[in-house]
Amino acid sequence: MSSTSLLKDKVILIVDDEPDVLESIAEQLDMCRVHKAQDYYSAIQFLASYTYDIVILDIMGVNGFELLKNSVARNFPTVMLTAHALSPESLKKSIKLGAVSFLPKEKMSELDSFLEDVVLGGGKSVWQKLFDKLGSYFSRQFGPDWKERDEFFKAFEKELKFEKKL
Repeated sequence: MSSTSLLKDKVILIVDDEPDVLESIAEQLDMCRVHKAQDYYSAIQFLASYTYDIVILDIMGVNGFELLKNSVARNFPTVMLTAHALSPESLKKSIKLGAVSFLPKEKMSELDSFLEDVVLGGGKSVWQKLFDKLGSYFSRQFGPDWKERDEFFKAFEKELKFEKKL
């Protein structure tokens, strides 16, 4: 199955304050119907006016966590995409607020693969797949024991292993 067939005609909202990021993602997702917002207020209007298969939110510059709350309240599978807020704290907050995935902008060239996981997951959390793919990346960025230093991540990892067994 190619990612084109899985993402073809999906309606996706991308919110980022950097025009070049918006254009780059839109080009990469040319098989989708893409809406782009460069600020919080435009994004809120899009979220209120349309139904999305996937919402992709930057964290910094667009009030991404507030948009995440709004998107999740509308039951839109939401992926956080960030460069400057790449930290265990932002990852934890994204999980707690209901994001289905969290991607570093550095991995943007692989975005369609990660979005394919979201589509295959039926809009549900794909954290286990994300950690399988990016676990070593996160360990390089956050330190090798980043999950062990935080009770939230220790419990979350146990929950993911339990779900995997089911």
